[in-house]
Amino acid sequence: MDAMLRDSGLAAEGRRKIDFAERRMPVLRAIRAELARTRPLAGTRIAACLHVTTETANLCRTLVAGGADLALAASNPLSTKDDVAAAIHVDLGVGVYAVHGCDRETYYRQIEAALSIEPTLVLDDGADLTSRLHSEHPQWLCQVIGGTEVTTSGVTRLRNKERDRALLYPMLALNDASTKYLFDNRYGTGQNTIDGLLRATNVMLAGTVLVVVGFGWVGRGIAMRARGMGARVIVVEVDALKALEALMEGYEVLPIGEAAEVGDVFVTATGNRHVIGLPHLKAMKPGAIVANSGHFDHEIDVAGLRAASVEQHYLRPGAVEYVLERGAVSPPQRSGEYPAKPAEGGRGVVVLAEGRLVGQSCAEAHPAEVMDLSFSTQALAVEYLAEHGRSLTPGVHRVPPAIEDRVARAKVESLGVHLDELTSEQRAYLTGWRAGT
Repeated sequence: MDAMLRDSGLAAEGRRKIDFAERRMPVLRAIRAELARTRPLAGTRIAACLHVTTETANLCRTLVAGGADLALAASNPLSTKDDVAAAIHVDLGVGVYAVHGCDRETYYRQIEAALSIEPTLVLDDGADLTSRLHSEHPQWLCQVIGGTEVTTSGVTRLRNKERDRALLYPMLALNDASTKYLFDNRYGTGQNTIDGLLRATNVMLAGTVLVVVGFGWVGRGIAMRARGMGARVIVVEVDALKALEALMEGYEVLPIGEAAEVGDVFVTATGNRHVIGLPHLKAMKPGAIVANSGHFDHEIDVAGLRAASVEQHYLRPGAVEYVLERGAVSPPQRSGEYPAKPAEGGRGVVVLAEGRLVGQSCAEAHPAEVMDLSFSTQALAVEYLAEHGRSLTPGVHRVPPAIEDRVARAKVESLGVHLDELTSEQRAYLTGWRAGT
């Protein structure tokens, strides 16, 4: 197959990293061995739009071992690891279309190249490939058995598409599987967001006021890790239940307008547009650091900030400072709890990774250990679709619970942990209604 790569000569370096990640993905290794024996994906053509990382490479190895013809495009320009992309192409003979740092036009050309396989199955991360397939290639839709979507933003897009009766084949909401969101979103993104923040800035989190915008599973993970490193965490929410949970976890909850004036570091995790807008950016302390952990790059109004800035400074890889004309910094509305003076040495607002997901762009993405859960679920979901997809109606479907249970049990066993078992008496009690007090 053809490819769009930075340099195929990087394959050896990428292969070493992929092999190291594979050591820490025992469940996926076992599934790969099984699929290699049974070859349930023989005859399928899979177009995938995913983050091109070492963990994704191991998913690709598994799908190819199962018999699939595979084409892979990057789901984000800054998350692509060029050496990994080269290794996937060279080692597996897969068409890989992924170049780190590409522009928007090239990004969509990469997706088009992956779609040229005329897929029977699709794997998506953000729903860009699915949307492109529907809008630009309706002639291929009838042959698509189904697909998977792995991120919150993508599932939201698909459900909106389903609501408008515009989703024309079944999609499994992988993001809604408990083996994905409870671990990948919370522990994986929580860790890699902090990792990206530290690599891009080397900022001290202890004693810092860190604002998490959005308290879903990703926001929970970020807040937990930030507090663990000594940050004073403020949560911004629009959902009353999530705000209550944040309060009962011991976090302070403020509107973004108030939090903007007192925060030192800001991380968005909402999947929504301009949750940090230009007025909020103008209200921040000079030197404030702003990052996004959501899939798309529109949570922070970077375009508005760029247009309003009078100077822009490249500080470090992944960190750009935008200097705004401003008067005196207004004191916090809740004086006494937070410092009112501007941060020392800061001139403007520092934006990380151009407002794209900071953990994928400035760090190494999710650890292999947690992606072992997500991609094992993904591999078994693809096997399920190959066998049962034709019987599903167009729309968004849940991953079968049996898949989640199988993956969770295998992961627990791989960690050397043994589960207890119910006695016959306990099973009878749980399935009956006569026994009471």
